[in-house]
Amino acid sequence: MPSAQPRVLYVTDLAYPARGRRYCDEDIFLSSRLREDFDVALCHPLDAAALMDAFDAVVVRNSGPVLHYQAAYDDFARRAAEGGVRVYNQLTGKADMAGKQYLLDLTAAGHPVIPTVDRPEDTGLLPAADEYVVKPKLGADSIGLRFVPREELADLSYEGVLVQPRIRFRYEVSFYFVDDAFQYALHAPDPDRRWELVPYEPTAEDLAFAQRFVEWNGIEHGIQRVDACRAPGGELLLVELEDLNPYLSLDLVAPQTRDAFVAAFKAALHRLLES
Repeated sequence: MPSAQPRVLYVTDLAYPARGRRYCDEDIFLSSRLREDFDVALCHPLDAAALMDAFDAVVVRNSGPVLHYQAAYDDFARRAAEGGVRVYNQLTGKADMAGKQYLLDLTAAGHPVIPTVDRPEDTGLLPAADEYVVKPKLGADSIGLRFVPREELADLSYEGVLVQPRIRFRYEVSFYFVDDAFQYALHAPDPDRRWELVPYEPTAEDLAFAQRFVEWNGIEHGIQRVDACRAPGGELLLVELEDLNPYLSLDLVAPQTRDAFVAAFKAALHRLLES
């Protein structure tokens, strides 16, 4: 007998080798809970374009850095847009979904972000630091990231890279949103152990900081993670706005927080299907 539930294609790479974490566990958990409201099938990102027409919506979760399969991802995004496929996250993100250009744009617009440049003539605009971070514009998961002393900036090749000061921040903190609604926050108290996260109770000022970037991005349907650092002066600075497939660290939050996130996620998918 045919099911009355909407059909969701859940895109994940269960074998992705994340450092020190098991992304697959998060997707096994989330997809199992989505089955309470939807008929769910899991597939590898390389198979998504060929399968998506048979489903009511496509959910992109822990699918790994798209630079490992850029041509296939571009084909998926093009075909989804042309076919009017409902994709969660929707494919209009201006942040990591489109590369690191947004860090330059936000810097130029005066937002509270780690200062970022991509031209040698602009390095004088960066605050003085012992070291600078050089990262690919199309990087992910710290792939290609390196540190250089200031005296090497003049000889650096700026083709396809960004440069930022290496800030000796107090700690990192991440804010997690479903659509435009805040869900929870986690932080790494020790800057040298950035993946050892614990729950964080944000202030109203912290939430206003994170919300401004979610609003700037303009995604109506999607999960976003706002990564920030607490600078030596006490202010928060944006490190990254992950709007494609942010890892959620759901295993580190309290059961009631996890259940609330699942409920928000399911409600968001229902809204997408009704749009």
